[in-house]
Amino acid sequence: MKRLRALVAVGVLALGSAGAGTAQASPPSPASESSGCPAAEIFATDNTAVITDPADPRLQTRLKRFDREVREIIRANGARAGSSTLLDGVFWSQEEQQATYERSREFDVAQVSADGLHHIADVIRKRYEQESVLTFRCLPRSSPETDAVEIQAPGVSATRLRDALLADPEARDRLGGGSVALDGRLILVAPLADLPLARKFTAALGVDWNKAEVRYGDEEFVA
Repeated sequence: MKRLRALVAVGVLALGSAGAGTAQASPPSPASESSGCPAAEIFATDNTAVITDPADPRLQTRLKRFDREVREIIRANGARAGSSTLLDGVFWSQEEQQATYERSREFDVAQVSADGLHHIADVIRKRYEQESVLTFRCLPRSSPETDAVEIQAPGVSATRLRDALLADPEARDRLGGGSVALDGRLILVAPLADLPLARKFTAALGVDWNKAEVRYGDEEFVA
């Protein structure tokens, strides 16, 4: 799976409380403890093709079989599978020098250790022949393990995400792209150091920063 540095939900494990908060106009305040942040999230796909046409029929798949199979993998490895969200991803390909597209799913995972989450992501990666699978652990902002943010914001389409990505070379090079849920919810996972850039990018998408949710945690691309 491509590097999902995008407005998309991704996840890992939180062995305790999960951090989530509403971002403010000033630098984001520490994330408040919230049950809305899943214990763990995994972002994955079974797609191995490079899709550059936004009208490609493969982008209409709902990945139902993939959903069932990944849930079975999660349970078979001792964790609990939560809800799953279908996503439209838009990514920048350095090799192709153009935007690429991908249907994927975000899986909530519970009752799993950090090592267990890594193992599950690696099993998924190998089974579906992916370059990498993204995980994100929701953690308090003050945690020494926190190195990334997950930004969620309403009112964004995949088309708008593509246009903004093409118009911002810095964002496409450093953030790589993003994803949008079918309800128009943008989800961006980025390194903590790139939070100012991510905030600037969301503004270009027309997002009201005061309505965005920022979650803090630890990301990993399992490759």
